[in-house]
Amino acid sequence: MSTANLTLLTDLYELTMMQGYFKNHNSDIVVFDAFYRNNPCDGGYSVCAGLAQVIEYIENLHFDEDDIRYLQSLGIFDDDFLTYLKTFRFSGDIYAVPEGSLIFPREPLVKVIAPIMEAQLIETAVLNIVNHQSLIATKAARVCYAAQGDGVMEFGLRRAQGPDSGVYGARAAVIGGCRGTSNVLAGQMFDVPVLGTHAHSWIMSFPDEYTAFRKYADLYPSACILLVDTYDTLKSGIPNAIRVFTEMREAGVPLTYYGIRIDSGDLAYLSKKIRRMLDDAGFPDAVISASNDLDEYLIESLKRQGAAITSWGVGTNLITAKDNPAFGGVYKLSAIRDENGVFRPKIKLSENTEKVTNPGNKTFYRIYDKSTGKIRADLICLFDETFDESKDLKLFDPNAPWKKTRLPGGSYTMREMLIPVIRSGHTVYESPSVLEIQKICTREKDTIWDETRRFVNPQEIYVDLSQKLYDMKTEILHQMHMDT
Repeated sequence: MSTANLTLLTDLYELTMMQGYFKNHNSDIVVFDAFYRNNPCDGGYSVCAGLAQVIEYIENLHFDEDDIRYLQSLGIFDDDFLTYLKTFRFSGDIYAVPEGSLIFPREPLVKVIAPIMEAQLIETAVLNIVNHQSLIATKAARVCYAAQGDGVMEFGLRRAQGPDSGVYGARAAVIGGCRGTSNVLAGQMFDVPVLGTHAHSWIMSFPDEYTAFRKYADLYPSACILLVDTYDTLKSGIPNAIRVFTEMREAGVPLTYYGIRIDSGDLAYLSKKIRRMLDDAGFPDAVISASNDLDEYLIESLKRQGAAITSWGVGTNLITAKDNPAFGGVYKLSAIRDENGVFRPKIKLSENTEKVTNPGNKTFYRIYDKSTGKIRADLICLFDETFDESKDLKLFDPNAPWKKTRLPGGSYTMREMLIPVIRSGHTVYESPSVLEIQKICTREKDTIWDETRRFVNPQEIYVDLSQKLYDMKTEILHQMHMDT
């Protein structure tokens, strides 16, 4: 991201629409919202990630000479438009949900207020960045929840869909809760822990398993995790690992971080047998790490079976979000500013009810129960609405408005979730480090009940509309119906 010019990381129709706006002298200031409709994996929440890269993209947004020559070669762009692109820079405002925040369907994650040509151009890249990282961060949060406090390492680089997916997927996985990654480039770029042991080839390259373990322990005595399933886990691997650990202890080598890894077989059965063997040999604090096509469902199952695993290496199913490989974020026009400076709402209709958008220049608030700190609901409203926490707050389901609840004044707190990150084309927000974002995400996950985090039929966090926004939407829909 720091060296690549991603300006042409866009769909062609963004550029053809830009030229259309340019030719029609359309410099309208508009509002676009990026949001999504359903949580991945039928879950109860998602984790927002990718904002730092969105900011980098906006800061570096420009058409260089090679870009102009390429666009000219397509034969569909006129010279006056290409001349305009030579000095193009983003001049608008962007509001966004901070990374690591929990997010829910239909609420705006990124709000862009800009001239329509600028707002249109950035659609594809913003969605590409936010969709991918939010997907992997959400998957990681689910995997870490299944691990119940055990360490989870992301190590899917070799199975990721290309270098960028591996690097930025690792970043997102750490945000979601992984304690580190095997990806050294991600470690360098984002200052996150890099972790790893050795492969079966290390064992096979030596005359015997014991020698391979011994040489590895000599090299890395303070991080000695031995892969024990190359030949026979229980008859060879564990006895040889115990032999090496015993020799280290007798030689006075501090056993600060040591243990074994298994990558095949019945992980529940083997881990319990291994735990007894290690304990009987006097190594009760030895780590038992496991890999082998793990995901949140398998980890949860192994936990129920009493597996003695204390550290989990998760690769393919995490870095690819294998069971739900796309995050369905969309980017929709919601308002256009008129000649009086007033934003006029716009709405997209559809035969599918869930695809009807929420109009207007909006923001949203998170409502917390004051006594527990847990989320009660999210409230999407117009940007200029205000609320008094000392007064009763009435909430209702916008899809079933007869379903209502009242929060007594003083029993709740509210937090606006969209914050300014770009103002008049200039960055006004400093992104935290990845490990700081991970801490934010950990705190955020504590604001929902386990019922919302469970994998099967999770309890929904309600995303409601304010009365003012609901009335506006209803009136627009009524008027459009009358007009047709």
